[in-house]
Amino acid sequence: MAFACCVRKSATKLASVCGRVRSISAVMNHPSLDFNPSPMSPFVSRGFFNSMAVDDKLSPEQSLHLVIDSELNSALQTDDPNLEQNEEMAPGSFPFKIRDKPGDQSVTLTAYYNDEHIHIDVGMPYLGDDVIDVFGPSNDELSFPLVVTVTKKNAVRIEFTCNAYADYIDLTDLTVHDYPFPMGETDWPRFKNLDDNLKKAFHRYLATRLEASITKLLHKYMVGKTKREYLLWLKNVKKFVDG
Repeated sequence: MAFACCVRKSATKLASVCGRVRSISAVMNHPSLDFNPSPMSPFVSRGFFNSMAVDDKLSPEQSLHLVIDSELNSALQTDDPNLEQNEEMAPGSFPFKIRDKPGDQSVTLTAYYNDEHIHIDVGMPYLGDDVIDVFGPSNDELSFPLVVTVTKKNAVRIEFTCNAYADYIDLTDLTVHDYPFPMGETDWPRFKNLDDNLKKAFHRYLATRLEASITKLLHKYMVGKTKREYLLWLKNVKKFVDG
């Protein structure tokens, strides 16, 4: 029962965190993020710009149909290995168990490290007003919000709030949970207010549980997930247009 509560709170935490990330990322000069049920709309691939020259004589419905078909065909013709599942993250070759359902805007990873249970919730990138070519060379610049929950056998746990980039993880905050003990939950003091030595110690603690090689594979997986979800979004729009 306690663990189920932990999982639910982690998902809520990820959703609330992504709202704060926007202001943090502006300071750090990185793209901001959000955990949003419809993040695909700002994504535009290369074929889109060529398809914008729509005949004014066409009806709005015909114009939309033409643009959607052009965008979908351009995306499907792209030879991108990220659209396929990564064999390096297949069961037996990757230390985390992955739960990823098509259409869901998050991915969950779980594993055990010594006597600790590790639960990771990864959200989709928040793009703000930016237009990004998801099939172009800039996808390494994408970053993804994640909450890493490390739980001890006595149910005490720490949640690390992070942003995952292609080659590193940026730890932005942490929350200590003492459920079901009197302390309850506390996110004070904030991570940014901690002593530098304590910050480095937490970074090192997290790095041993989420190694650089895993971070790189996870980022690659989420880039592929982003593209697959965009294709799914396009196909759903096409069903509406064709309906």
